[in-house]
Amino acid sequence: MKYRSVFDIIGPVMIGPSSSHTAGAARIGRVARSLFRREPRRIIVSFYGSFAETYKGHGTDVAIIGGLLDFDTFDERIKTAIQIAEEKGIYVEFRTEDAVPVHPNTARIVISDDEGELALTGISIGGGKIEITELNGFELRLSGNHPAILVVHNDKFGTIAGVANVLAKFSINVGHMEVARKDVGQLALMTIEVDQNIEEEVLDELSTLPNIIQVTKIAD
Repeated sequence: MKYRSVFDIIGPVMIGPSSSHTAGAARIGRVARSLFRREPRRIIVSFYGSFAETYKGHGTDVAIIGGLLDFDTFDERIKTAIQIAEEKGIYVEFRTEDAVPVHPNTARIVISDDEGELALTGISIGGGKIEITELNGFELRLSGNHPAILVVHNDKFGTIAGVANVLAKFSINVGHMEVARKDVGQLALMTIEVDQNIEEEVLDELSTLPNIIQVTKIAD
């Protein structure tokens, strides 16, 4: 395995004892917050595997709430994130699950408010790196380490080509792209990791395309 920097080995600058259990958890929470695009009013976190066994001792609970409050891995407020959330009137619940996960460091987050709900499953793969494996019932593979565009759309001919044309128009280079769908011709989710941050005008133009239902982004 090749490493691009020493931080790929020891993890990022962070609060907490473990890059996988603390920094990774914070990043999973922050991706969920980025996709929800606002502060949630209710948070339910289910821990699996190693996370379920050690989440209190390794600070996984405070880290994931810190991420949901949009705190970065090095933010000192992570230490009191649960208290901060409760002071804001945010409902917080932790659950431990007996099901055996594909990866030992797995968390499922359900966040909501009066406007909507988001469900996300993430795994912490070490060194602070993560993968998002499920979003609102769609299976995907999203690293969370690069800017990304997520497009919910009807599974219709020409939709992917239309999105690709808009990205080419704005000179956006695609690093990874995949499409998940629940059934042929039904709802689908396009996940596109790119090499640069995405301006709002790109999202606005994507939103005008036929068959597009929702467009969101994850910033670097």
